[in-house]
Amino acid sequence: MDKRNQATGSAETKIKAKFGRKGDIGVHPYSSKIIKAGALLPDTKVLFSVWDPKLSISENIHRIRHQNLLGKTSRSRAEDILDIFRQRYLTEENVARALAALVKRQSDGNILDRIFYFHTARADSLLRDVVINLLVPKRAQGYMDVDVCEVEQTLRKWVDEGKTSGSWGEYTIHRVARGLLSTLRDFGVLQGATKKRIAPIYLPVQAFSYIAFYLKQHEPSGTKLLDLVDWKLFFLSREGVEHFLLEAHQQGLLEYHVAGSVTRLTFPATTLEEYVNVIAQ
Repeated sequence: MDKRNQATGSAETKIKAKFGRKGDIGVHPYSSKIIKAGALLPDTKVLFSVWDPKLSISENIHRIRHQNLLGKTSRSRAEDILDIFRQRYLTEENVARALAALVKRQSDGNILDRIFYFHTARADSLLRDVVINLLVPKRAQGYMDVDVCEVEQTLRKWVDEGKTSGSWGEYTIHRVARGLLSTLRDFGVLQGATKKRIAPIYLPVQAFSYIAFYLKQHEPSGTKLLDLVDWKLFFLSREGVEHFLLEAHQQGLLEYHVAGSVTRLTFPATTLEEYVNVIAQ
């Protein structure tokens, strides 16, 4: 076994879920799917605008594929997009129904885009880790410009550490780096057509509340929820999360109370699908 394979094998033995419960962020080999995917925001909205909540996920996918409801001229392209959507949004029935309800209620595009970004980043460990391990430290140090070369340098390091699904050559690294930057731009994390910069933080309180509800389903402790790594996807510190919780509380989207070391966080709904009706009003 050569050194590259040894490194890969060693890394793979360390790949474990960070938490055991379904829906929590885990650690997986980095995929190059971002080359084919991107943000796909218009296609995502089409997907959920034609979603039938009375059908299962598999039945909906079958219907969308065979009726070509995504409107793709190529069957292979339609399959590629559906495969990406399975990974991002279609592993949990409640999420699929909730997103369909939000889209059909013609919710604000900024709210939808932030929620789509949240689910995409949780499903794509490479996209997530570029934000958390590269962009978050840069912003904390006051550096807002993001160059494709430094993304490529980070990717080379991860390839050498055996974190990718296979050995990526320079061509793949370059395409993945550009795909990451354009995807993050489309999601509003970065801005700029040619030169990319970290965009000002913008997270509508309705999108924040949706994310808080989703995370509470997987982390019942209100205190621990405030410190989840997921909030770094939006460059939020614990204090930033607390600020949003207070704002959401004032708007009646949730109840947030702190007494000493005890944090109580409750919502006016029991399911995610019910809760989107609250935040969409």
